[in-house]
Amino acid sequence: MPTDVRRDEVMRLVAIGAQLVDVLPRAEYDAEHIAGAISIPLKTLDRETTARLDASRPAITYCWDLQ
Repeated sequence: MPTDVRRDEVMRLVAIGAQLVDVLPRAEYDAEHIAGAISIPLKTLDRETTARLDASRPAITYCWDLQ
């Protein structure tokens, strides 16, 4: 279930094993992303592309959106 989390909570979750998933287009991921993040562009997010994620660990998706 999606839940908004603040930066301090993201840092805590990553410290205990959460996975970071950057959903920006690949070119934007290549230009700049959080170290250790996995690239799965939002337009390709499905069961197949997320199969490489560890289902036993939380996954935190993020993107940069100025809106």
